[in-house]
Amino acid sequence: MNAVVIGVILMLGLTLARVNVIVAMTLSALVAGLTAGLGLTDTLNAFNAGLSGGAEIALSYAMLGAFAVAISKSGLTRILAAKLLQKVNDNSGKSENLLSYFILFIILVCAISSQNLVPVHIAFIPILIPPLIVVFNKLKLDRRAIACILTFGLATSYMVLPYGFGGIYLYSILHKNLVDNGLEIINTQVPMAMIIPACGMLFGLLIAVFFSYKKRRIYKQDEEEENAVNVIIEHPKKVLIVGVTAVLASLLAQNVSGSMILGGLVGVMIFSLFGVVKWEQNSDVFSKGVAMMAMIGFIMISAQGFAAVMKATGDVGSLVQSAALIIDGNKPLAAALILFVGLLITMGIGSSFSTVPIIATLFVPLCLELDFSIMATAALVGTAGALGDAGSPASDSTLGPTSGLNVDGQHDHIWDSVVPTFIHFNIPLLIFGWIAAMLL
Repeated sequence: MNAVVIGVILMLGLTLARVNVIVAMTLSALVAGLTAGLGLTDTLNAFNAGLSGGAEIALSYAMLGAFAVAISKSGLTRILAAKLLQKVNDNSGKSENLLSYFILFIILVCAISSQNLVPVHIAFIPILIPPLIVVFNKLKLDRRAIACILTFGLATSYMVLPYGFGGIYLYSILHKNLVDNGLEIINTQVPMAMIIPACGMLFGLLIAVFFSYKKRRIYKQDEEEENAVNVIIEHPKKVLIVGVTAVLASLLAQNVSGSMILGGLVGVMIFSLFGVVKWEQNSDVFSKGVAMMAMIGFIMISAQGFAAVMKATGDVGSLVQSAALIIDGNKPLAAALILFVGLLITMGIGSSFSTVPIIATLFVPLCLELDFSIMATAALVGTAGALGDAGSPASDSTLGPTSGLNVDGQHDHIWDSVVPTFIHFNIPLLIFGWIAAMLL
């Protein structure tokens, strides 16, 4: 019995049974460690060592939460939401449908831009999405469709566009590890190899938006939130100028420093320095920001511990060796098993960026031995790395959307973010990744 397989399946089973994600990952890590023969002490040591890797991520989330609260207190989001709400109230029927698709399109553009054009990753979600919840409710938009749009933008863009985080994934991580493990490939060939798998993601998005979650869904209206949107803001021009300045300065600080913590801090301080958020409210801003993002932060911390135990078991390599024995020279079966093993590994580790160095070491020699082409090998390893990022309970591609959509407690992380994105992205990615391996 492979400890990685047991750990991942147990984690997924527990989370689907509505066991808290943190509890599920902790229990699954212990079971995986004991199954691999690490013993309780070594398992706990590996888990605890991994926890430190999530501390920076958790603080980043907390600071972003504080920035989101500061924007909310400034009234900037109320101005935006009020204008959209007025549009909703003034339109009905086909016009309302057009407005719904326009809003969804803007969210998609923001999600893609957050990876490539302005690489802030998930930092924009707790800032943009919460104030629009009132508008989503009014339009009866299914938040599962919005979760799929956000995850598509967060995951697909780095798979195929070599800019920002895409440049890091495709060139600095994927290409480097392919070359380091014996594959002679030019870096510009890597994005081309990922086009067919990315088409699978696009196919899944279209199914989610226009079929699976097209039907209107009714959420409980928060009257206080709706009334707050209609409150008259004093000095709206000042709020707009300071708000836009704070957002741009936050993005600039994050891009220059590479730190979401500094980006969030700069944004909060600008609101305070210009008096849009009062100094005495700073403590409240940070406490509410931490409260908003606490669960997400702790999930990310525990995910690092879970991933550390998975690596410590040493069973990732034996999982690939078992797959190689089953393959016996059959290329179609080899492609399918490589993708499936990649799915299991990434679901456990929760990050495609962290998965590629592990699976490239194991899969590139196997692909060369089975005489896969250079492009097919790149597509297999790149897709295997990206698989699971969308549907993992511990991935920021699902945690980010949940952090924005669950501000009123009506969007479940597992059933409204993880399951929809797994169905609509991981399954098509498996199919299209396999097709790429056969055609390229």
